[in-house]
Amino acid sequence: MSYNGQNVCAGVLVSANLQLENVSQLAEIYLSIRQQSLALCLPLEVEDYQIQPMADASPPKWHLAHVTWFFETFLLKPFSKNYRVFDPSFEMLFNSYYNGVGKPFSRADRGFLSRPTLERIFEYRRYVDEKMLELLQTSMTDDLGFRIQLGLNHEQQHQELILTDIKYNLGHNPLRPVYVNQHADDSPELNARWAEFDGGLVESGTDAGQEFVFDNETPRHQVFLHPFRLSTNLVSNSEFINFIEDGGYNRPELWLSDGWAGLQAQQNKRWSMPLYWRRQGDSYYEYRLTGEQLVDPNCPVCHVSGYEADAYARWKGSRLPTESEWEHAAADAPVVGNFVESKLFHPSGQSGEGMQSQFGNVWEWTQSGYSAYPFFKPFEGQLGEYNGKFMANQLVLRGGSCASPGSHLRATYRNFFYPPDRWQFSGIRLAQDLTSKESL
Repeated sequence: MSYNGQNVCAGVLVSANLQLENVSQLAEIYLSIRQQSLALCLPLEVEDYQIQPMADASPPKWHLAHVTWFFETFLLKPFSKNYRVFDPSFEMLFNSYYNGVGKPFSRADRGFLSRPTLERIFEYRRYVDEKMLELLQTSMTDDLGFRIQLGLNHEQQHQELILTDIKYNLGHNPLRPVYVNQHADDSPELNARWAEFDGGLVESGTDAGQEFVFDNETPRHQVFLHPFRLSTNLVSNSEFINFIEDGGYNRPELWLSDGWAGLQAQQNKRWSMPLYWRRQGDSYYEYRLTGEQLVDPNCPVCHVSGYEADAYARWKGSRLPTESEWEHAAADAPVVGNFVESKLFHPSGQSGEGMQSQFGNVWEWTQSGYSAYPFFKPFEGQLGEYNGKFMANQLVLRGGSCASPGSHLRATYRNFFYPPDRWQFSGIRLAQDLTSKESL
């Protein structure tokens, strides 16, 4: 298929975790991942590319330009001989937060950038892709190979953000616009149980070796875990409705202090249910990228903040898992689940024995603050700003979501957001100390 002169592949993503000896595949992998970003935008109208209802949700047009800026800034400028930047103003407009390469344009003001036009952004992508394909034919060094992998993984991260931001943009339109027409079957009823883990001294994190990982996943280190158990299923919509109807949003004893203070400060926009939900009579409706429909009671609850997740866990006499507990439980699990490749764009039902939805469906809040592992070292140079400088005041989430590229995930992958954030595809898995006798 073609869009604005670019061939768009809407197929399954290939992995960006490329071994350097497979350089013959670089061009194919590069183009596949780049084209997937365009494919995610195909259902949009031109007006949809520009809007920004809140500072955290960037316009799709900005995402398409920013990931291109990343390749231009960190690969073409340092590695391509005689490279000429496409447009010097783009170096500032589409810089996200890299202060080491110049002053970024204000994040909250990205929606004001009606110029450059969308067509100009597509020209930018074509220009950079052409130059990148030339670069991929040159001699491969360890540094160049690493940066290519980083750039592709960075683009996959933004593919997920494109979907979350599109949903926020469309979900705040009273017309409830449909992104894609997709019918979802009713989910099966859950049979939630506990899975028990002995704990002890375990390994966490990773030493990259030949595999690409982000710096915040390293190094591999030892963690002591007390015996614990995890719910085999994610918390469902029906379970969360029970929390709502038991007055969960009005009981200060269930909430962390910052979360309760935030609730009171919201006044007329005060949270009373997950983001994108509304109540009509005795029924709950939710906006999905496939349009508004009745809340499926058996689907995992989605778009809850870290504060809501923690309050629900307290209401259940449980807690959120630590990220080390989550990783230990998922260490040997295959990375399979409901990812963006499923094209459901929403959490799906859970069924079967054992641990369910360890990967995909929703990002799972943990109680762990986002901080450095022992002996952590950020990426060298300007790329050191990628993860390390955000290690304050955020919580770690694990497992990926229905908006994540499946090839992008692994058991050691660390996502992180502020506790009030709800626009990500985020949900809840319960944990308990193994000595606790509470039941689901």
